[in-house]
Amino acid sequence: MNRFPVIDLHMHTAVSDGTDSPAELLARVKEAGIAYFSVTDHDALRACAEIASLLGPDDPRFISGAEFSCRDALGKYHILGYRYDPGAEPIRAVIETGHRYRLKKLRQRLDFLYTELHMPFSEEDERALFALPNPGKPHIANLMVRYGYAPDRNAAIRDYLDLLEIPDDYVQPEEAIRGILGAGGIPVLAHPCYGDGDQLILGGELDERVRRLIGYGLEGLEAFYSGFSEKLRREVLALADRYGLYVTAGSDYHGGNKMIRLADTGLSADAPAPEGLRRFLADAFKTQEA
Repeated sequence: MNRFPVIDLHMHTAVSDGTDSPAELLARVKEAGIAYFSVTDHDALRACAEIASLLGPDDPRFISGAEFSCRDALGKYHILGYRYDPGAEPIRAVIETGHRYRLKKLRQRLDFLYTELHMPFSEEDERALFALPNPGKPHIANLMVRYGYAPDRNAAIRDYLDLLEIPDDYVQPEEAIRGILGAGGIPVLAHPCYGDGDQLILGGELDERVRRLIGYGLEGLEAFYSGFSEKLRREVLALADRYGLYVTAGSDYHGGNKMIRLADTGLSADAPAPEGLRRFLADAFKTQEA
């Protein structure tokens, strides 16, 4: 039986909250034997442009990606976008909105640490945070560890940063989906069973959420994911079949910021690939090689 190629369509570089540079990540992708891959940095396109410029004719097949953190009255969503035109105004508008919200939340978190928890940083270190392409909680947490405010990054986030609730100023899921579609891309719901924090979304609630996003133009579900059990994979695959959606596979690799290995998606190379995944590869990469 022919083995299905190794795939990882969900990973992050240091442009957002990973630790590998785009060039380092490309080297790791090659070492891992990945045949199809995408970089999906949060609210950022730069790493995809860098990687595309480094690829040679014999390198793995690459597709540009992005990930948008979204929220509406019913919860939190992560929307992945693939095969978009990076120069198109609709997706660039979503990127700019997300980045603007990130900077606002960065200021709120720093103020909270200073005024409520008495954890100040130097002006130089604060300027360095604001100069990052896409600053977020992991970057603040790393600084907290360096200052001795927390023993490690996870504790900094869990015990301090997550004490501050910032419910507003998120990209709406329909905004992200509209921006991806407007740039000729494919919108996919990342890790569909996961919501806020430890929230697990299953059954009728998950079905309702997916149907509502389909109404906005959602075209796929990330059914193969590093954090999913076989039960969760089966539930998401059943939804994809029910509504004729694409299927994707991603690890959510972040380098040293998360203990997740590249290509750890739960997709077996020896098992038959779902039809929705084969369709995605054919349409997104414009190839029938899979």
